[in-house]
Amino acid sequence: MTASFLRTAIILGLLSAIGPFAIDMYLPALPSIGKDLGAENNVVQLSLLSFFISFALFQLVYGPLSDIWGRKAPLYLGIGLFALASIGCAVASDIETLIAFRFLQGIGGAAGMVIPRAVVRDMHTGVQAARLMSLLMLVFSISPILAPLTGSAVIEFYGWRGVFYAVMIAAAVGLVLLSTQLKETRPKEHRSDSTVGSAIAAYRLLLGDRNFLTLTFIGGLGISSFLVYLANSPFVLIDHYGLTPTQYSLAFSINAVSFFTVSQATGWLGERFGLVRLMRMAVTMFALTMISMFVVMSLGINQLPVMAAFLFVGYGVLGLVIPTSSVLALEDHGEIAGTASALMGTLHFVTSAVAMVITSIFFDGTALPMVAGIALCALGAFLVTQATIGRRRRVVAAE
Repeated sequence: MTASFLRTAIILGLLSAIGPFAIDMYLPALPSIGKDLGAENNVVQLSLLSFFISFALFQLVYGPLSDIWGRKAPLYLGIGLFALASIGCAVASDIETLIAFRFLQGIGGAAGMVIPRAVVRDMHTGVQAARLMSLLMLVFSISPILAPLTGSAVIEFYGWRGVFYAVMIAAAVGLVLLSTQLKETRPKEHRSDSTVGSAIAAYRLLLGDRNFLTLTFIGGLGISSFLVYLANSPFVLIDHYGLTPTQYSLAFSINAVSFFTVSQATGWLGERFGLVRLMRMAVTMFALTMISMFVVMSLGINQLPVMAAFLFVGYGVLGLVIPTSSVLALEDHGEIAGTASALMGTLHFVTSAVAMVITSIFFDGTALPMVAGIALCALGAFLVTQATIGRRRRVVAAE
C-alpha cells in the first residue's frame, strides 16, 4: 500500500465524515435540546430527519455537478454552505429555527458524501476499489467513535450549541485539506460531454439498471438499520436504560469499532472469494444476527448487554456489506460515476428516512420497536440479495 493510496483514503474519509459528524456529535444532546427549546422528543427528532432529507435529495444535484464541473468545485460549495449553516444551528433560539438550519446543513453536507465515492471510481475498479473504499470507511468510521465522545465533552463545558461551532471548525479543516491535498480526478476532457441533459439521461439509464438498483438497495437497507439505531438509541440508552451521555457515547462507539475493524478485511476476502460471493455471505450473517436479536428480546430477554452483543456482531458484518455493494454498484458506470454515486446516496438515505419514520411511529421509549426496525431492514437486505444477486452476476472482473 503506497503512501499516496493511504493519504487519498484519509482525505476522502475525512470529507465524507463531515456531514455524519454533525449527526453523531450531537446525539448525546438530543434530550437536552428538547428541554432547552421546550420541544417533545419526536419534534427534536425532526431536526435529525430534516438533515437526512436534504442530505439525501441534494446528492442528486452534486453528483451531476461533479461530472460537469469536476470533483473539487462542488465540494468547495457544499462544505462552505455546511460551515455557514452550522453557525445558524448554534444560534437557533427555537426548535423550528434549528430544524431549518439543519436542513441547510444537510444540503451542504451532501457534497462530502457523494463526491468521494466518485473519486474512488475515478481512480480504481474491482478489488482495488474495494480496498480503497474500505480504507475510506475506516476513516469515515472515526466519526461514530470520536464524535459522540467529543460531543459529550463539548456539551459538558459549552452546552449543545458548542457542538455546532465544533462541526463548523471541522468543515473549515476539510476545506483546507481539499484545497491543499486533493488533486482533481475528473479531467477537463472527460467533462466536455457532461451536461444537465446528459445527467437526466444518466439518471434514466441508472433507474432502468436492475443490477445497479439491487445493489444500491442492499446497501441502503444495511445503512437504514444503522440509522434506525442512530435516531432512537439516545432515548433508549439514556432514558430507558439510564446511561449517562458519556456512557452512551462509549456504547455507541463500540459498534463503530466493530464496523470499521471488519471492513478492513474486505480487500483480502474479496480476492479470496470474489466480491459478489463475499457480499452474499455477509448479508446472510447480518440478517441472521439482527433477526436473532429481535427474537431473543421479544421473548423478554431485553437486557442492554444482550442487545449490545448482537449489535456488535451485526454491525461488524455490515462493514463488509457496505463497501462491497457500493463498489459493485458503481463498477459498470465509470463515465457517470458522480451521477451514479449521487443516485445511490439518495436512495440510501431515502430508504433510511422511510425506515426511521416507520420506526418512530411505533417508538414507545423501550428498545423493542428500535430492534424490530433494525431486524426488518436486515431481513429486507437478505430477501433482495437472495432474489436478485446470484451466480449469474455479469461483472466477472470484480470476482
